[in-house]
Amino acid sequence: MDGLAAAKAEPIEWRRGTARISTDRACLQIDVIHRFLETSYWAEGIPRGVVERSIRNSLCFGIHEGAAQVGFARVISDFATFGYVADVFVLESHRGRGLARWLMECIRAHPDLQGLRRWGLGTRDAHALYRQSGFGPLGDPSIHMEILDREVYRRS
Repeated sequence: MDGLAAAKAEPIEWRRGTARISTDRACLQIDVIHRFLETSYWAEGIPRGVVERSIRNSLCFGIHEGAAQVGFARVISDFATFGYVADVFVLESHRGRGLARWLMECIRAHPDLQGLRRWGLGTRDAHALYRQSGFGPLGDPSIHMEILDREVYRRS
């Protein structure tokens, strides 16, 4: 399946107790996602339009309790070789219940993300969580480079 087809595949849903994780974009509550991200350390000040565009161009995973969205993550991928996990969060009111660990399990189990050669993510404070899903330090940091514009949202 090519990336475009994978990105438009039928939504998948997982259930555990009263919580569910879904890849159905129609279930995402953009206000909840934007409100969290605009105050996060990694996306502070992000405009709503940028959040909407990032969701349109990613495989998204929403965590829901009843009608409320309580968590989120997205994967940027070519669905063949690489996946980057981004914007992972669980609302503070729902932390401590293993939802983030379960979210990462669902992401790693998604059928369209199998066989990827490399996964990536960045975190300042959740290393222990991501280690449980198999992530570790860069094998060779000398080969990785980036362009980081910390002021981009202030200029928008």
